[in-house]
Amino acid sequence: MGSHVISKPLRAATVMLLRDGNDGMEVFMIVRHHKSDVHAGALVFPGGRVDAEDYDLAIDGAVFPAQNGVDATMAALRVAAVRETFEECGVLLARARGEEALVSAARLRDIEAAHRAAMTRGERTFGAILAAENLVLAPETMVYFAHWITPERSPKRFDTHFFLAAAPSDQVALHDGQEAVDSVWIRPGTALERARAGTYQLRFPTQMNLQKLGRHRLSATAMDDARASRVVTVMTKQERAGDGMRVLRIPLEADYGGELFEVPNPPSMPSQ
Repeated sequence: MGSHVISKPLRAATVMLLRDGNDGMEVFMIVRHHKSDVHAGALVFPGGRVDAEDYDLAIDGAVFPAQNGVDATMAALRVAAVRETFEECGVLLARARGEEALVSAARLRDIEAAHRAAMTRGERTFGAILAAENLVLAPETMVYFAHWITPERSPKRFDTHFFLAAAPSDQVALHDGQEAVDSVWIRPGTALERARAGTYQLRFPTQMNLQKLGRHRLSATAMDDARASRVVTVMTKQERAGDGMRVLRIPLEADYGGELFEVPNPPSMPSQ
């Protein structure tokens, strides 16, 4: 019997954009295209893998302001989080150089009109857009929330870091129509209810992070709690419970309300 080759997980960043609605906190989620190579058809948070330019931008002090306690890898993850949020839902967590406020909706429309199509075609990088528009990223707007690594025996693995961010009030989040075919602002509890009813397909990490996020009614308290909490890495292990049922074990200290959870159907473990 041949030995199983463990693939190295790809680093990825995911952003859980938050806003407060009349009935409580809502999170922005997108539905992946059914032909997507990762979590096709699933309801997920915007995000994707870290690319080479993200690392370059992370050490460029003119683009990425230095943050205490943030190493180069975490900085690159934050760059990727900002880039993916812009690519997938048109929200840009950045500001004009020398200004405090994030880019306005009007300025963002101009930036998108000038660059988004070329970026989508792969003809213009995120770094080139930042340089052309004289923009500085705003990584301090994001709060580290969770860290999940796909199990070792999975054929496609991700090392995914989740961030919370308050959606800029005058920017409009909207799916890109390519990788994402639909989008929704939704309360965490409602997303879970609709998944149970079969309306949405949720992967296990998404489900667990919605449950954790749903403990809070307001975005500010969710972000404050995340700032005060320690992120514990989760890599699930599949086991058999005493009754023979398959369960997934995660670290209790990761604070998801338990250690053993019923295996979702299908028991796949993508990044978001």
